[in-house]
Amino acid sequence: MSYYIGVDVGTGSARACLIDLNGDILSIKELAIDRQELKPGYITQSTNQIWNNICICIRNILQESNVDDISSKIKGIGFDATCSLVVLNSKTDQEVAVGPNFEDNDQNVILWMDHRALIETVEINSTDSKCLKYVGGQMSVEMEIPKIKWLKNNMNPAVYKDCKFLDLPDFLTYKATGNSIRSFCSAVCKQGLLPLGVEGSTKGWTEEFLLNIGLEDLMEDNFVKLGGPVKQDSQGKVSFSTAGEFIGYLSDKSSKIMGISSKCAVSSGIIDAYAGWIGTIAASTKEPIEQLNNFQDNLNGMICSSGRLAVVAGTSTCHISLTNKPIFVPGVWGPYRDVLGHNFWCAEGGQSCTGALLQHVLETHPAYKELCAISKQQDISVFEVLNNKIRELTHQRDLIDEVHLIKNLFFYGDFHGNRSPVADEAMRGNIIGLSMDSSLNDLCRMYLGACEFIAQQTRHIVDIMTKSGYNLHSLYMSGGQCRNELLMQLISNCVGLPVVIPKNIDTAVVFGSALMGACASELSKSHSDNTKKPDQILWDVMCKMTGQGIVVSPQDPSSQVCKLLTVKYQIYLDMIATQKRYRSMVNGL
Repeated sequence: MSYYIGVDVGTGSARACLIDLNGDILSIKELAIDRQELKPGYITQSTNQIWNNICICIRNILQESNVDDISSKIKGIGFDATCSLVVLNSKTDQEVAVGPNFEDNDQNVILWMDHRALIETVEINSTDSKCLKYVGGQMSVEMEIPKIKWLKNNMNPAVYKDCKFLDLPDFLTYKATGNSIRSFCSAVCKQGLLPLGVEGSTKGWTEEFLLNIGLEDLMEDNFVKLGGPVKQDSQGKVSFSTAGEFIGYLSDKSSKIMGISSKCAVSSGIIDAYAGWIGTIAASTKEPIEQLNNFQDNLNGMICSSGRLAVVAGTSTCHISLTNKPIFVPGVWGPYRDVLGHNFWCAEGGQSCTGALLQHVLETHPAYKELCAISKQQDISVFEVLNNKIRELTHQRDLIDEVHLIKNLFFYGDFHGNRSPVADEAMRGNIIGLSMDSSLNDLCRMYLGACEFIAQQTRHIVDIMTKSGYNLHSLYMSGGQCRNELLMQLISNCVGLPVVIPKNIDTAVVFGSALMGACASELSKSHSDNTKKPDQILWDVMCKMTGQGIVVSPQDPSSQVCKLLTVKYQIYLDMIATQKRYRSMVNGL
């Protein structure tokens, strides 16, 4: 039997999982990754620690698998990671310090959530370049071109001159194989690359854009600092890779340190949220979804996923949907071509802090210690304690449902700026309806308000995508938030669409990477079905291995809870407009 490995590097940890041909996860291991924040908003990590922890995780899952001769049976491996910027010396491949003090070369990763490049982002967005058209109209401070511009403005020029820049997923595949093959996912989504033919692109990188933003040095030596130009050979093979493509085998060095055969095929790298799309979107469901069944008539292949929105939730949340044509959505990143399959387009909405928001609300409340004590005593999660308490309060007060518990609480939770669809880094949180109560009951209200905000903002993203031309009929969730039944029902009720909870709730992302490893293995075989394109093989793998999900259906729109949520959605929109108006008033002084 063949087995496959998925590797996921998240914001705070590295994970590896082992799956079999049925898509069952046999073993999984996770190790924490440190992050350094010497100044507020300047957040860095180390590729040395990341790679070492990956290799330890892989050795551990092999050991725990209880499969004889497992190292020779690993046929494919896939890597995903956060969209963080890795900086190396182009001559030596050694790590280069990324600041703020540039003293520690081991700290060579600018984490995705680092917001140091605010000024550079404003300057880039003032150019009105055609590249910006494909990132929702403006680049985010969390993307990598602003970070590179900040490095140029602040780093020793002699050191900067010898730097090369990689997105973290591409660094991992480079480290694994020794082959420097960049992915469309990283380059298109986070670095401003336009695939061949998009806006007349002939090289991928846009010279006019780089000149206008003061990064003309990236054009030197045929864009070598960014991985070179996009090329297409006589057989149509493109130099940049899409999801699941075979890019080579493990190098002897990587093979030895991981304890895997060097005949293991390596997939192209991918950003973690997109691995979540791969790990969830092909799930079947125990309960039929009428809209889904009607939509899929006469469709096959990856286009079947069109109309499904992957909602990949963690510290932040990403919303990804695929189509066969470009659809522009204000404030939503994309449309991106060739990221998940050649000639397919996808859009990526996002919420900068969701899991982080809930954590912040809990940990900063005076009743948090009491909550933790109850959680420990009852041996259940803090969220289960809160959900149980909310149901109890709803019953005690003879309310129709939980949402009426916060009927007069208006919670806007963009504490870390807005990624989508407002696309405004200056947005901040605000709460109307506070009292002097600091008890556990009040913590329940604040937590429920934060959950409602996450759900209403999800509706906002879906509404904007729908108005722009997307025909969305279902949401496919992943991440630990899926265990929160109250939050899932809120999202379903607010959006008015069924929510599919996957088989692999906490492991959908790393599982998605393992599926890419399985796809790369198929593509590496000399007898592989050459009539099928890589995206068709990836879709076949996804359908075969993903398993069944559970459906959370929305309540009737005429129900009291949905009527209240609809009214509060209008209030949510008004809070956005009001905050912008207030800022405009004071900034005009």
